Amino acid sequence: MEVVRELAAPVDRSTLFCHVGDLDAYPAWMPLIHDVERLDGLPGDDPIWSVELRAKVGPFARSKRLRMRRSEYRVDELAVFERSEDDGREHSPWVLRAELTDCAEDPVVTTLRMTLTYAGALWAGAVLERVLDDQVRRGSSALLELVT
Repeated sequence: MEVVRELAAPVDRSTLFCHVGDLDAYPAWMPLIHDVERLDGLPGDDPIWSVELRAKVGPFARSKRLRMRRSEYRVDELAVFERSEDDGREHSPWVLRAELTDCAEDPVVTTLRMTLTYAGALWAGAVLERVLDDQVRRGSSALLELVT
């Protein structure tokens, strides 16, 4: 499953990137990300977080705790977070990609393309896919409000 959203924000890249380049900032605007805790790592290693995802489906809630590592990072351009568990078991991949570009029509506008990719079964199915899409859509709106 893949959910892709694009957002045009009337701010410069660095203003927008400070909200998408570090998972610590996500709970302020992304309803899917319920809780984030930065984990200790070795100096020079990619940053790692414990992230709790939570979404409601009617009266029920689904939650999932993931260990996420920032695997790619280019300041004001790109941040990629990938599931990176350390328990020796095989896990379904989760990948969150935030890519920023300048808008060709307006140099004061930054375009953010967020891609959430999940290859597991727990959050699969048409209903949960719509719920995840809605969470990302709501997060896009909240992020736009936060930066403008």
